[in-house]
Amino acid sequence: MGRVKLNNLNPLHLQSLYRERLDSGLSPRTVQYVHVVMHRALKQAVRWGLVPLNVLEAVEPPRMHRKEMHPLSPIQARTFLEAAREDHLEALYVVALHCGLRQGELFGLRWADVDLEAGTLRVNRTLSHTKDGPTFTVPKTAKSRRTVQLTNGAIEALKRHSERQAQEMVRVDTLCQDQGLVFASQIGTPMNRQNLNSRSFKPLLKRAGLPNIRFHDLRHTCATLLLGRGVHPKFVQELLGHATIAITLDTYSHVLPGMGDQTRQAIEDVLD
Repeated sequence: MGRVKLNNLNPLHLQSLYRERLDSGLSPRTVQYVHVVMHRALKQAVRWGLVPLNVLEAVEPPRMHRKEMHPLSPIQARTFLEAAREDHLEALYVVALHCGLRQGELFGLRWADVDLEAGTLRVNRTLSHTKDGPTFTVPKTAKSRRTVQLTNGAIEALKRHSERQAQEMVRVDTLCQDQGLVFASQIGTPMNRQNLNSRSFKPLLKRAGLPNIRFHDLRHTCATLLLGRGVHPKFVQELLGHATIAITLDTYSHVLPGMGDQTRQAIEDVLD
């Protein structure tokens, strides 16, 4: 690693590397990726007999600080959707709230992935923004590639959106770059997150008199509304595309209603 020979590598070298990377501006998540790659490489080195042990076992990677979520309450969610009726991206917000899709999944959605007759949509790609521009990629996990049942509200919003989009395509005519995207710019190209925030999402929150939340909090809102109504966490996991139910429970355990009361009552019903 650098000028340090493999057999001279010690935990301090790696801990110092992580500190330097953090100080250079890398996020804790990125440095964790470095840790994972180094750990696997040294694990293989142990198998090959190049080093006696994996020094990464004694190194602590930087901890992630999970961003606090700010889901909307049921009343706030209804207020948000009512205000969105006047926005040309109404369907984007309806699908985000009703189905819990990630923003990249919404931006990567094509009309070919949507079956309004069957009331389903298929999540099989996501839009990522890289230094080389927008790129469509396959979701990271198998659970993220999923079929979602649409609510009646989402179906109707998508129908209105389809009609509005067709009219917009005719209006821009030769400027149109139709890529079959459900949610796209006015000329059909992939959406820009910053533009969505500044031109639509944040103004919409302000008009509705709602807190200044992140777009991702719409996904949290979907999950908390469902769990608050007693929907089983396994169903919420499948809807959100979490890799495991443990992620769902870890993220939303604080909103599960009356877990203590339910377990107490269950024991009393059986044993008393």
